[in-house]
Amino acid sequence: MLPSIEQRLALELAAKPVQVAAAIALLDEGATVPFISRYRKEATGGLDDIQLRLLEERLRYLRELEARRAAIISSIEEQNKMTPVLLDAITHAEDKTRLEDLYLPYKQKRRTKAQIALEAGLLPLADGLLADPTLEPEVQAALYLKPAFSSDSGENPGVPDTKAALDGARQILMERFAEDASLLQALREYLLDHGIVESIVVPGKEEAGAKFSDYFAYSETLGTIPSHRALAIFRGRREEMLTVNLRLDTEEEKPKWDAPLNPCESRIAARFGVKNTGRAADKWLADTVRWSWRVKVFMHLDTELMSNLREKAEVEAINVFALNLKALLLAAPAGPRATMGLDPGLRTGCKVAIVDATGKVVDYTTIYPHQPRNDWDGSLHVLAALAAKHNVALISIGNGTASRETDKLAQDLIKMRPELKLTKIVVSEAGASVYSASEFASKELPDLDVTIRGAVSIARRLQDPLAELVKIDPKSIGVGQYQHDVGQSQLARSLDAVVEDCVNAVGVDVNTASAPLLARVSGLSSSVAQSIVNYRDAKGMFTSRAELRSVPRLGDKTFEQAAGFLRVMKGSNPLDASAVHPESYPLVEKILADIKKDVASIIGDERLLKSLSPAKYADDKFGVPTISDILKELEKPGRDPRPEFTTATFKDGVEEIRDLRPDMILEGVVTNVAAFGAFVDIGVHQDGLVHISALSNTFVKDPHTVVKAGQVVKVKVLEVDEKRKRIALTMRLTDSAPQPGSQPEQRANRDDAKRLNQHNAQQNRQSSAPAPSNNAMASAFAKLRS
Repeated sequence: MLPSIEQRLALELAAKPVQVAAAIALLDEGATVPFISRYRKEATGGLDDIQLRLLEERLRYLRELEARRAAIISSIEEQNKMTPVLLDAITHAEDKTRLEDLYLPYKQKRRTKAQIALEAGLLPLADGLLADPTLEPEVQAALYLKPAFSSDSGENPGVPDTKAALDGARQILMERFAEDASLLQALREYLLDHGIVESIVVPGKEEAGAKFSDYFAYSETLGTIPSHRALAIFRGRREEMLTVNLRLDTEEEKPKWDAPLNPCESRIAARFGVKNTGRAADKWLADTVRWSWRVKVFMHLDTELMSNLREKAEVEAINVFALNLKALLLAAPAGPRATMGLDPGLRTGCKVAIVDATGKVVDYTTIYPHQPRNDWDGSLHVLAALAAKHNVALISIGNGTASRETDKLAQDLIKMRPELKLTKIVVSEAGASVYSASEFASKELPDLDVTIRGAVSIARRLQDPLAELVKIDPKSIGVGQYQHDVGQSQLARSLDAVVEDCVNAVGVDVNTASAPLLARVSGLSSSVAQSIVNYRDAKGMFTSRAELRSVPRLGDKTFEQAAGFLRVMKGSNPLDASAVHPESYPLVEKILADIKKDVASIIGDERLLKSLSPAKYADDKFGVPTISDILKELEKPGRDPRPEFTTATFKDGVEEIRDLRPDMILEGVVTNVAAFGAFVDIGVHQDGLVHISALSNTFVKDPHTVVKAGQVVKVKVLEVDEKRKRIALTMRLTDSAPQPGSQPEQRANRDDAKRLNQHNAQQNRQSSAPAPSNNAMASAFAKLRS
């Protein structure tokens, strides 16, 4: 008997069936992954959010599989064709591919040539020639001639001559060969190991398709082609620049009909006992095998395997996007400090917005330091006055057009007014224009022009990237590869899960959070989030979590899911500012009564809290895991899991790619992490590539284990190709740049240059603006917007 869904998931997750069953029950009740992973550890045995997300995805697949299994069984039974052997095979099919293989002979389809041949009575001819190849095909075929006739299925052309008879018999055998489930699986596995994906340029498209030049004459084994290359060739095919084919590794060109059977054809022949020993029907049977492979089986598997390749590539691309997005959302916030946002521009000027420590807009203007006005001194005077008036601590500079020039303006301001103690950081503008024109922005900042809203967003995303970026569709925060080429519903589901996990990991101040941020809290819908904001605007600040129950449409179930992630700072109960769930307050009171302390006195008392034994307070409702979490939370209530804010410093005098020299050691920011390495912004308007082999002195299987988007790193310049805008970097600072004419390790794998070229081409297509950034939080936003 096939294992149950719970048993299969338990095996995949290396968990116990009872854990999986509990998690499924909670999910079915509407509980969110963040809530289950944090507040239902006793029920699930401590399954974490990663395991739960995988369980949630696989549960969806397995339930679809079971629904399809039931539909197939019902269909075959309705046809009165079910047998005990077939039922057993369907019942034990472990995936959708195996199910569909078994169903193929019974699947309702258009009237085929084989069905017409069966109606004409040619089955005995087909079976006879297959069973006894000594029979003469022409002689046997002559026994089955008949005129055209009508049947229940429609007009039948009959069997006018021996050629028609043999063609009909062949169609019957071809359909039989092509619908053998065991054979299909064997051929599928052989193609995975021995299939070659090749792409060639469409004649005459060499110039128009130059961005795909690396794939003009490309081939790679089907089972080993990486996701980024697969998506690249599929995009080239979709844009009609490339022709993409699948072939066997034993076939360099289109096979001839008189050639020996290829390995797959030989497997079909062996399966049905077809041999070439010089008997009368042997050649006819061999040709039938060839027709089966080339016309039916290969075409079916070609479509299926290429589709699977694309799906696998999309999954990997989505995973990379999700990992990079998570790194950005959980990047270090600069914190509640007055910030000046500069949205650079030339002819239309630089937009300036000042936000206070809470993110409230307190001032704004437009300056014109660049061409054509060149009012440099006047702009410095305006910025200095604004900075002094509002006690500005940080200057956040967008990385669009004129970013470098505006960065220099900020540097001159810092030198001119050192007493202001200003710090400048270049951040990405990715998504700022999307936010500025959004309905939410028009409600949040109704009195501001769209361009000023962009400057406000640039300032706020430095203060708290998570709080600002949740206002933007995750797909607009371009840190993925080929994000427009993947399944959009799956991408959205994955990215939404990342945002949800990040928001709930950090927690949300219910008295300052925007509606978009609140909507990402466990259990809260967009409408309930807006109700919280409306209630707050009408009644004033929340003084306790309990007050949330008064919010319209926020019922008991929603409160249970959301309350632990919502913070009420400086409220009536200190626990409301922590991650301790209100349902656990009685437990805290029990502990306080035992140690004869009040909650205010034990919060932050690490020594005392570590001395307590969680097992002492465990009962039927609260187990050791929950109690341990509560004690840790009381040590540092409301602790932020994000790292400390740091910045990278670009080297003075290195502002363009032409300023780079081999062996330079520079500080930069990781802008994107891919399967083959990491892209790093070193402040020259063009990312450099650290190939996976140059990330560490030890072997690296997955770059994400070494670096993440937004991380400040030190790199050494290996090679610079100014003409093609390629920069090869290494994080192994003991590496030396290659001497002219040498063949260094980096050149041994030509893919780094190819991928860097593709990455740069994608950047240039998507944005005319350069993308320098020296902020560990925000520099990766605008890269790889493919």
